[in-house]
Amino acid sequence: MHKHKRHSNLRDVHGILLFDKPAGLTSNAALQAVKRLYRARKAGHTGSLDPLATGLLPLCFGEATKISGFLLDADKHYLVRCQLGIRTVTGDAEGEVLEQRPVPALDVPGLVRVLEGFLGAIDQVPPMYSALKHKGERLYNLARQGVEVERQSRSVTIHALELLHLEGSVADLRVHCSKGTYVRTLCHDLGQQLGCGAHVTALRRLRVGCFGVDECLPLAELEARVAGDSVPLLSEDETLGRCGLPAVALSAAAAARVTHGVAPWSSECLELPPLVPDTVVRLRHDDRLLAVARYGGRPDRRGDFQLLRVVAAATSA
Repeated sequence: MHKHKRHSNLRDVHGILLFDKPAGLTSNAALQAVKRLYRARKAGHTGSLDPLATGLLPLCFGEATKISGFLLDADKHYLVRCQLGIRTVTGDAEGEVLEQRPVPALDVPGLVRVLEGFLGAIDQVPPMYSALKHKGERLYNLARQGVEVERQSRSVTIHALELLHLEGSVADLRVHCSKGTYVRTLCHDLGQQLGCGAHVTALRRLRVGCFGVDECLPLAELEARVAGDSVPLLSEDETLGRCGLPAVALSAAAAARVTHGVAPWSSECLELPPLVPDTVVRLRHDDRLLAVARYGGRPDRRGDFQLLRVVAAATSA
């Protein structure tokens, strides 16, 4: 009975929240705290931030969880403080120290040259303290048991790596990277390149795709707004529009079929902007987002669309 009563207080909430995650919380703990505030039935986050990290963590509610992949795939921007000369078990300040070594004499031009070697496509070995799975078990759970398993390297792209400040053995960097990049691993590899080791002491995510941390709400402000019944959520349509997905307006008949998973023809579009094959678009009707699709997704049927995600029309509760 008590369990049923708890669940009866939940409501259907749909949209995306740009949340400023505080330090000390895992991404999942932050998600659960916000989910309780909204009394939301369904929610998910779009890529983990370490407990030590702060900054932009987009949270998706309800139908918006269907488009979380578009945020997961986006480039990320970070500010990171890197402590040279000390290597830790986790790659950040939360782990015990493994090794301390002298830091070579560094100047700004010399360190910039080393950083330039990390630009472009590089291979990274994911850290043991990560949420990746090995035979169904999270790597961080294995690491806490003292178990280390072989991890395959994977290619990531470092678009920009800027030295903002260097003082003694502490370097402040700005990073623009592809999805899947571990900034802890980047700092670890920098320390290895310098021959002294390194770890992250502070990390803040500044951007996810087209969204910036200046748009984020911290937990305290969010609590005040939710208490005042002001729910600051972006719609799925607005989110994808800001991510650059063009809008295609459908006829009523085509819209009805799309909601049942049937892809439309270009001849059924009321508005069709100039598109090149493989362009990902928003399929809309009556100013509502119905689906995300790829233009020309069927090579045997010219001008057709391939449905990627059907999004039920919904509004925030």
